[in-house]
Amino acid sequence: MSASEGFQEFLKDQLAGFGPVAIRRMFGGAGVYADNVMFGLIADDTLYLKADDTTAPAFEAEGMQAFTYTAKGGKPISMSYWEVPPRLLEDPDELTTWARAAHAIACAAKKPARKKTARKRAT
Repeated sequence: MSASEGFQEFLKDQLAGFGPVAIRRMFGGAGVYADNVMFGLIADDTLYLKADDTTAPAFEAEGMQAFTYTAKGGKPISMSYWEVPPRLLEDPDELTTWARAAHAIACAAKKPARKKTARKRAT
């Protein structure tokens, strides 16, 4: 799994209409973030966007598949990130539309921060 510098720069250019995105290396690939929320991932210079039950059918209709990796023990694990149709990489406006949907899904799925509770001191 890799995310070349050239592909990362290309994606930043293509997502300029979305707004500022950060790409952070992770597990040999990279995560695509906006507002500290990961809404995409890059593996082997392929972009995957976060999807849910409402958007996954659009990816399926384009013949795309969910990102899958092999866990320890050889078990395949499928994630809720779907490969972006190649045509979108050449259409920044439509890519931005799909990215906004993925970001909204990622924001909705993000777990709320845990509240810190004050510890009672023994007296």
